[in-house]
Amino acid sequence: MGRAREIARLRRRVRIGAPDPGLTRFGGMVAATELVDRLGMIKLLDGAIGPIKTRQRGYSGGELLIGIAAAQLAGEDFLVGLDRQRADAAGQLLAPVARLSSTTAAGLARRFTPAHFRGVEGGVAAVTAAMPAMLAATRAAALCQAPTIDLDTTDGEVYGRQKRGVACNHHGQRVGRPHVATWAETGVAPAADLMGGNDDPRSHPAGLFEGVEFAIGAKRIAPLWRSLSGIAETDWVDAVDTHAAQVAVTDYCPDWWPARTRLLIRRVRLDIDAGQVWGDPRSRRRRTLHPDQRALPPPELADADAVYAYSFIMTNLDVSTPERAATVEHWYRHRTEIENIFRDSKHGSALRHLPSGYPQLNTVWMWGALLATSIAGWLHQLTATTHDGRLVGPFPIL
Repeated sequence: MGRAREIARLRRRVRIGAPDPGLTRFGGMVAATELVDRLGMIKLLDGAIGPIKTRQRGYSGGELLIGIAAAQLAGEDFLVGLDRQRADAAGQLLAPVARLSSTTAAGLARRFTPAHFRGVEGGVAAVTAAMPAMLAATRAAALCQAPTIDLDTTDGEVYGRQKRGVACNHHGQRVGRPHVATWAETGVAPAADLMGGNDDPRSHPAGLFEGVEFAIGAKRIAPLWRSLSGIAETDWVDAVDTHAAQVAVTDYCPDWWPARTRLLIRRVRLDIDAGQVWGDPRSRRRRTLHPDQRALPPPELADADAVYAYSFIMTNLDVSTPERAATVEHWYRHRTEIENIFRDSKHGSALRHLPSGYPQLNTVWMWGALLATSIAGWLHQLTATTHDGRLVGPFPIL
């Protein structure tokens, strides 16, 4: 009875009411705001984007992007989240852009033109160029010595029927498809385009690679399948650090690609009896089979002498010997940093879906997510320490 009386007494002393407006859950936002201010991110973005309104009142293009990025860093995944952030009086004192509402953001985003979005990339480039100066000289030199640019796509689902600029992917989901270039060593995204869910980014990429070393996964088209006929069985060599995989090189090079380009092919032997190939013709693994085998049902595939999954890589790296070809394929297979950036952009910010029926607003939302991830990535560079060549230590969680 004594314990019950004590609990009742404590309950009477606890007063439940409105939250204290002087407190906020997002104290970590001060780190992002400090970085934005020290780098002059809004000024650099505005200088590249240019005016988005005739009358220079209210929010600029740079403020819009940073405001959306800050809201996503705080865990908001829809435009209405801007209104929730706006209602947090104490949190707005720490935010890089204060009191941005959802209706204002949507109206401003629809003013963006293709020229403005080209300016966004220019502004991000200016910010990225300024960031290494904040790092230790040795770390900055290591990052800039031989930067690696990773390109890939990810899908962001949209909801509702009337959505412009999106399309259904092979899963039947209505999606927009961000095509993102990332600086692999830093986790920063300096360039991006937003495509429809049925667009293939690999159609005409060759012009992007003049003057740089590249390796890019190629779409499995008829000329690449035909190139297999010129490879003898003795030309295949074992791949590095992977089971039942081999690589080979051919001289295939389309006329519009740089002259040094070669086709690097990887094949992986599949075990039909172990269920490594599904009967569903839409399965990703089945699309990697040779066209002559792809149409066969699993019982007939099981009777084949060998069944391989093929991947094609266009590259101008040195693949002149079997050993070098295997080394390049191993390096390419382990360039997975962009997948981590996509994961952070989807779960740490809000690239996992697109919020609007307006392509301009979806593109602004995409850039907000990428800027949020880039801000977190640079904060990691500034606060972490190096161990065995990798950054370890604090990573800001807002």
